[in-house]
Amino acid sequence: MRRLAALGALTFVSGCTSLEYYAQAVGGHLEVMRLAVPIEERLREADTPEPLRAKLAKVLAIREFASRELALPDNGSYRRYADIGRPFVVWNVFAAPEFSVKPVESCFLFAGCVSYRGFYSEESAQRHAASLVEMGYDVYVGGVPAYSTLGWFSDPVLSTFIQFPESEVARIVFHELAHQLVYVKGDTMFNESFAVTVEEEGVRRWLEREGTPAQRAAYEDSRRRRSEFVALVIRYRVELAAFYDRPAGPEEKRAGKRRLFSAMQDEYRALKVSWGGFAGYDRFTSGANNALLASVASYSELVPAFRALLARKQDDLPGFYAAVRDLAGLDKPERDARLAVLAGR
Repeated sequence: MRRLAALGALTFVSGCTSLEYYAQAVGGHLEVMRLAVPIEERLREADTPEPLRAKLAKVLAIREFASRELALPDNGSYRRYADIGRPFVVWNVFAAPEFSVKPVESCFLFAGCVSYRGFYSEESAQRHAASLVEMGYDVYVGGVPAYSTLGWFSDPVLSTFIQFPESEVARIVFHELAHQLVYVKGDTMFNESFAVTVEEEGVRRWLEREGTPAQRAAYEDSRRRRSEFVALVIRYRVELAAFYDRPAGPEEKRAGKRRLFSAMQDEYRALKVSWGGFAGYDRFTSGANNALLASVASYSELVPAFRALLARKQDDLPGFYAAVRDLAGLDKPERDARLAVLAGR
């Protein structure tokens, strides 16, 4: 009951959330938890398909590695499996004003203000997105294969990501466990960039220990493409922010906005050529807008600062976590200033 009450508080948006949103959030999560069964139990069941059996055994090894080698929380998370029968567990809706790359935030009692709102139904997410478009916002809807309850519940391994390549499964487990370790209410960019740094270092160590040369090469290719795509998006986010700040009328701003997004699309097409035609980011760039830029920045912009802090700690993860907790305890302006110094800005 304590956890159920906490879930309600976690999902209830102060002052503006409808009962319908509250109900879908609580009901959606409890349904995921209802479907979760211990992985060890699934491994013992005779009717568990062999490909799934192999994936589940591997995820248990990844889970043990997370606590033993990465000093991530050793608890019940990612020791159960839930087949939820859909491609994503939630759909996040990001929104930004027509002439701003700053995301519209939703504020929750425990999680603080975050730069998105999540729905367990794609239809509900699209309906909410449509209402925001009618209000004049740029909107981006993205499916999410996993999320963290910040340690309030034992988060399960989900069918939405169990079939991913091994390095991607490890990346998700490490990322979500990192949220249980350090989380700052109201600072999405800090939280997500920290978790991305942990996931990248974790996957590097996992593949170094357990991966094949082919797996390591495939992951490095994937990481390089992701890094180049994120760099492109963040660069245009900076350019658009500067452009929106200039004095100009709405039509002039709309024309400049179209021009900049068209230039970003051209550069993305050139990147795809250098990637040998890899099209994995097409769904992000089709209809790119301010909300898309805000969503990517939320997960990536502070990663260089966290990487620099990890290097300062000689790649010692417990020492790194302690330093991140120190940053988390600062007021946001001082925290941002210290991160800017770490990033060399």
